[in-house]
Amino acid sequence: MKNYTTDEWIALDHKHVWHPFTPMGYWREQKPLVIERGEGDFLIDTDGKRYIDGVSSLWCNVHGHQVKEIDDAVKTQLGKIAHTTLLGMASPPSIEVAKRLSEMCPGRLNKVFFSDAGATAVEVAFKMAVGYWFHQGMPEKCKFIGLAGAYHGDTTGTMSVGYSDLFHKPFISMVFPVSSFPAPDTCRPPHGFEKSMPKCYAEGHWPSEDKEHNEALSAYCLGKLEEMLKSHAGETAAIVVEPVMQGAAGMVCQPKGFLKGVEQLAKKYDVLLIADEVAVGFGRTGHLFAVDGEHVEPDILCLAKGISGGYLPLAATVVSDEIDRVFAGDDVMERRTLYHGHTYTGNPLACAAALATFDLFEKNDVINHARKSAEMIHERLRELLDHPNILDVRQRGTMVGIELCRSRDDAEPFDFSKRTAAEVCMSMREEGLIIRPLGDIIVLMPMPGMKHENLSRMLDVVVKAIKQWSFEK
Repeated sequence: MKNYTTDEWIALDHKHVWHPFTPMGYWREQKPLVIERGEGDFLIDTDGKRYIDGVSSLWCNVHGHQVKEIDDAVKTQLGKIAHTTLLGMASPPSIEVAKRLSEMCPGRLNKVFFSDAGATAVEVAFKMAVGYWFHQGMPEKCKFIGLAGAYHGDTTGTMSVGYSDLFHKPFISMVFPVSSFPAPDTCRPPHGFEKSMPKCYAEGHWPSEDKEHNEALSAYCLGKLEEMLKSHAGETAAIVVEPVMQGAAGMVCQPKGFLKGVEQLAKKYDVLLIADEVAVGFGRTGHLFAVDGEHVEPDILCLAKGISGGYLPLAATVVSDEIDRVFAGDDVMERRTLYHGHTYTGNPLACAAALATFDLFEKNDVINHARKSAEMIHERLRELLDHPNILDVRQRGTMVGIELCRSRDDAEPFDFSKRTAAEVCMSMREEGLIIRPLGDIIVLMPMPGMKHENLSRMLDVVVKAIKQWSFEK
């Protein structure tokens, strides 16, 4: 690779690269960071400046960058073979990952279908759910119920179940109809819910921590789901949810017991439950999987991002023997085969990274480490309770959303065109921290394995930047 200057790299990027989720006209007027290396919890740009990776490289890195154990595992596998197909053949790394996942996943989930990204893991789940009923003589059970505000990816099926007007409006003609039930969003309660957002700052907690309000909100949303199931369970293949926290919806926390309520309704009305843990899995909520914290056993579990430690593209859709048997059949002429697959399914290099990642969870006691990190975050961000421009701080484990507002009195947002949260985040780069916003929400996504001294530094930068910012009135 050629050794260009930073300005030359930027010029070439502006000329040739189309970035995801990026307004490219605006982008080409900016001077972006060009990240050349990583080291532990830090990213290092082409000028040698170090930044704390506060977004876990888009919510996927778990243990850090250039982790010796993962590096060595990938190098060792590279000395054997970089890629071989799983179509009609098997490979030791994918077999071992599947075995380990079956031991790690909740309940009866022990069959693993590999793919290469979060959206593909969810698309596979959709096909499995519809096929499960089809092969049992119930082809009418082919529809889905999703959670309002959900995000599951940007392929056609995932757009349909997680439709966002902002992201997907130009493609409305491509998606299939999906029903959705209201999410228990404290700051934006669904239409028909009588209680307004609680103002509880003086009592020492955030709106999303108001137990009484959120229990009522949860019950209301579950009631709406049951109304839908009473009428449509006979045509519903599955309910699809992001467990515990909806990320792209604005870091929306689900009250304790909400997910369990969804599971109970799925069982009551004989529909499958798909848990999309692409973003929330592998330690981010203080549990290996978010469903573990709610004692929920989904029928289908979708995994990606952190499965390889954030090193290489790998995803898995994990199901029970019961679902597997429906597709297996005894006769090839029954045509129960799941005709779905991707070229790099179960890639050996990615699987080697995953196995090393799993080992590090045990070696470094990452779950307990992440729980201590969550306590640090919670205590430090309480300093913002009296800030007039902080509407809410929503947290599950090490996943955090700090919602900015013009006024707490009426929860008035900032003018979208002002990019307020984005500007606040950009100011933190001068202090050596990279984070990204979602609209007016500053998102903190430290690695579950981030060293506590680096997390403390990250929180120092965040709190200082917010306190010193001159917010528009």
